[in-house]
Amino acid sequence: MDELKKDHSVGAGTGAVAGAGTGAIVGAALGPVGSAIGAILGGIAGAKAGDSIAEAVNPTDYDDYWRNAFKNAPYYREGMEWEDYAPAYGLGYHGRARLGNRRFDDVERDMERAWDSAKGRSRLAWTEAREAVRDGWHHVERAIPGDFDGDGR
Repeated sequence: MDELKKDHSVGAGTGAVAGAGTGAIVGAALGPVGSAIGAILGGIAGAKAGDSIAEAVNPTDYDDYWRNAFKNAPYYREGMEWEDYAPAYGLGYHGRARLGNRRFDDVERDMERAWDSAKGRSRLAWTEAREAVRDGWHHVERAIPGDFDGDGR
């Protein structure tokens, strides 16, 4: 499988999982059948969103960009390594794909709650990871026509 096709598969898969989970939660208000239908419809919508994110921002290129840039970010803390920041940038990428066309400020609490699960072995607390997550979110957002936040960051 060529790299581009692999990257689109990753994007679509990530979106499908996130969309299915969200759809199941929303559909749960209608009972078990509603939850199942919500999961299916959410998975389809999420796959489409994840694939469009992967088209706009190739996940491999995104990772390479931040791997080379993180030590120059104003929030970089001396002594921290890529392995500390990678989950934060990943959360920004996948959060933008999952939560769609919303302002980061409107989803920051969701991102904060997700950080404990996403951080893996990162030594960063949320307060240290927050700006990297925001940068990752905005990097994806800028690649999609129309910067929703309008902040140009």
